[in-house]
Amino acid sequence: MTVMKEESGEDSGKDVLRDEYVPSERRLERERHKRARARRATAIAALSTLVTGVVLYLVVVSAPGWPRTKETFFDGQYAREAFPRVLEGLWLNVRLLLVCGVLVLVLGMLIAIARTLPGPVFFPLRVLAAAYTDFFRGLPLIINLMIVVFGVPALRLQGVTVDPVLLGGTALTLTYSAYVAEVFRAGIESVHPSQRAAARSLGLTNRQALRFVVLPQAVRRQVPPLLNDLVSLQKDTGLVSIGGAVDAVRAADIIAQRSLNYTPYIVAGLVFVALTIPMTRFTDWVTARMDRQRAQGGSL
Repeated sequence: MTVMKEESGEDSGKDVLRDEYVPSERRLERERHKRARARRATAIAALSTLVTGVVLYLVVVSAPGWPRTKETFFDGQYAREAFPRVLEGLWLNVRLLLVCGVLVLVLGMLIAIARTLPGPVFFPLRVLAAAYTDFFRGLPLIINLMIVVFGVPALRLQGVTVDPVLLGGTALTLTYSAYVAEVFRAGIESVHPSQRAAARSLGLTNRQALRFVVLPQAVRRQVPPLLNDLVSLQKDTGLVSIGGAVDAVRAADIIAQRSLNYTPYIVAGLVFVALTIPMTRFTDWVTARMDRQRAQGGSL
């Protein structure tokens, strides 16, 4: 019996091997052609990028004012002096991003919910939320910062801080929460009304339907634009330097004003770019992933 079982097992294994898929020669040829085209496209892209870079370099270097520009904006000595101080100031920008990012998401969500509340009893709340978003989306951020950073201390209110970091963070939160509120509102309104109706038919209250049915779908759909707003917030944290807060931009400005050389600004700009690129690439990856899910009919 044992021998028979072993022979049977060997036969079934041979059947499995015989049933394995073997691609046709035509399919293999098509895959080789695709790989060849991909290699060719990569080579052409690399070559065109190299040629473009060389041309731009030659155009800049051959400009009449290049020696003076190089000395003023690309001095290695001032770059080495500015880099550690810019990094030290960048920690303030990162903290502002983390704190203001959380506050912006919470406040933006509350404003979006207020704008979408049904019923005439909530009309005043909807009007106030709409006025808030219209005002702060229309007000330039730099003016908002100046009003908050310089106007609030001028009032001399008891118990109100005059710290430029806190005031600058408040101005950033006020402005960006208006943009994020519109993103959330678009997500809430993109959820079909039948979803809310189905939740109500199952016995959920309006608040429960919003919390457990509508908001989860709305947030998932709006992840890419929310991440884009956070990327913009990360860059705009450098504007708090107008109030005297020593962040990366202000640290570069101090050295530039003392040396009359603008290389520290270039260093600060490159540091911000290096901080922003990972967030941007992550946003692109999330967007592409969600697009693939939509194309395949997957859940959002």
